[in-house]
Amino acid sequence: MMPDSTTSLLAACSGSIVGLVLGLVGGGGSILAVPLLVYVVGVSSPHVAIGTSALAVSVSALSNLGSHWRAGHVKWRCAAVFAGAGVLGAAAGSTAAKALDGEKLLALFGIVMVIVGVLMLRERQATEDPDVRLSNETARELLPLLLGIGFSVGLFSGFFGIGGGFLIVPGLILATDMPLIFAIGTSLVAVATFGAATAASYAISGLVNWPLAALFVLGGIVGGVAGVSLGNALAGRKEALGRVYAILVIAVGLYIVSRGVIALTA
Repeated sequence: MMPDSTTSLLAACSGSIVGLVLGLVGGGGSILAVPLLVYVVGVSSPHVAIGTSALAVSVSALSNLGSHWRAGHVKWRCAAVFAGAGVLGAAAGSTAAKALDGEKLLALFGIVMVIVGVLMLRERQATEDPDVRLSNETARELLPLLLGIGFSVGLFSGFFGIGGGFLIVPGLILATDMPLIFAIGTSLVAVATFGAATAASYAISGLVNWPLAALFVLGGIVGGVAGVSLGNALAGRKEALGRVYAILVIAVGLYIVSRGVIALTA
């Protein structure tokens, strides 16, 4: 069933906001997708919002992967192992989430947003090994880290229906010491894979609104183009933009938690 014109416009605008944020700060924008779908678009079921968000995030990640691939910023072997382990985690996480009351799940999501926002405010330590690759020589060291961290991030991503880029990027750096630009490009493989696994689980249960997902993705593409252009213009202020966005995430998280306190204590 196609949504009415107002709902369609709100879905496209919400998607453009997520795309704009991704273009501006380079990651973490998808965590806004669920609250936008619930509180702006008006999706009544948190489970449908999570399933729809996971699909939109997966498609958006795929649309951005090509440019990073062409630039040589994707470590494909590391990505394959990390994403493969994460798919198992995402499947387990989404199954557990569907069994939880929707309002309680949404309240927990708000708590996670607050934690993520606080972590975003912390300064990142840069580690550099641009030549890192998964091979017979490095497998003994890299495989356990890629498998363990990949599964854990996938579990988290599947439970909350988010791309998890804010965890995947530092997770890849922790496992391999690859530079940030490589971690961002490689993370898109995992974001797309985790999102697809989560969306598939929700779709099987009839918990994906396909028309809204399509509108959200289209809006995200437009917002992403605008965000990249604006981000290039404000390249010298990216750190400040990141802080502002982190504060926004915390504020939205606190709002969700305030609405869900009754659900959590019921």
